[in-house]
Amino acid sequence: MTTDKPWQERIGNQRDWVWRGWQTRYSYLRAKQKPQGDRPAIIFIHGFGASIEHWRNNLPVIAEEYTVYALDLLGFGASRKADAEYSSALWTEQVHDFWQTLIGTPVILVGNSIGSLVCLTAAATYPEMVKGLVMLSLPDVSVREDMLPPLVRPLVTTLENLVASPWLIKGILKLVRRPNFIRRWAGIAYPKKEAVTDELVEILSSPAYDEGSEQTLFRLSRSVRQASFAKSVKELLPQITVPMLLIWGLQDKMIPPNQARAIAELNHRVKLIELPDAGHCPHDEYPEQFNFLLLDWLESLR
Repeated sequence: MTTDKPWQERIGNQRDWVWRGWQTRYSYLRAKQKPQGDRPAIIFIHGFGASIEHWRNNLPVIAEEYTVYALDLLGFGASRKADAEYSSALWTEQVHDFWQTLIGTPVILVGNSIGSLVCLTAAATYPEMVKGLVMLSLPDVSVREDMLPPLVRPLVTTLENLVASPWLIKGILKLVRRPNFIRRWAGIAYPKKEAVTDELVEILSSPAYDEGSEQTLFRLSRSVRQASFAKSVKELLPQITVPMLLIWGLQDKMIPPNQARAIAELNHRVKLIELPDAGHCPHDEYPEQFNFLLLDWLESLR
């Protein structure tokens, strides 16, 4: 989708929502067309280091037919950079409480990267809230554990914890939030170089200047490497009984594309679509193609 509108106008109506004493942000767009039949609302959950704005090229299009919500997970975007024990379970509780407070009827969950893992965890934990599940580049934390011999895992974790010490985090944050660094990092996630725009760089770098960013990065760098950070996809996916769409870019350099088919085989309800030219964020790299695929799949549910 091409538009001259700034991203602030494309992500919908922004609101603050206080969750467990922390300020969080969400946005929403009401369906422009009068709902026909049973059209559930959709909640979009971003990936690691991203935010609501990452869906700026998707929300307005999907909102032509469906009411859409997007949520900044705690610690990301414009939500509070909280001093908390971050985990997939914590974000799952945030998504569930958001749904329970503002929606209350079964929804479609759409997530990218770690956001897709949060959506999967929510569907397994609270099946009553989910009518369908869409996952883009789904990470499985157990894969990393499986690659390391049991005797080596404690040593690797100790070395990683030393690197992620508080006195190093401040310097690391100053480096990684620089536009030039963000642009290079995004170039790994996006094989389509023209998709790495100044707008995208601004969206990805701005939250790192918020108060509490250093502490949040420290917390995240420790928790994301712990086995307790998230349940395995192998454990979660077989539990799901609703239709699922799994989209994977075959040029993904962050999560090996060969994991896609192995994951899809865990549950016969999964429909796998592989995109030959896309990377880790197909919804933003090829928004027109993703929007079409999502709307077509949603139509098939009806």
